[in-house]
Amino acid sequence: MSIWIAIGATAVGCYLVKLVGLLVPADTLERPLVQRLAALLPVALLAALTAQQTFSTGQSLVIDARFAGVGAAALALLLRAPFLVVVGVAVAVTAGVRALGG
Repeated sequence: MSIWIAIGATAVGCYLVKLVGLLVPADTLERPLVQRLAALLPVALLAALTAQQTFSTGQSLVIDARFAGVGAAALALLLRAPFLVVVGVAVAVTAGVRALGG
């Protein structure tokens, strides 16, 4: 039963967040600072999620094959590789490190 309470609370919370967004005055949304923050927020959240998924297992911090894959992807990005190449390099390096026992 507690899972349904959590699902219901999450649904109500999502609705309230959406409602608050709709109630924000239009002139507030047109401010340059708000527009810059709105443009940068998804990037910051994605970076935080990537770091959390790369460097943690349960409650502990780890450095394993995922770290090597993200590093290889970063290097491919610095070399201006296309997106699919970046993903392929990350997958190949991660699999290679895991195959070698890392």
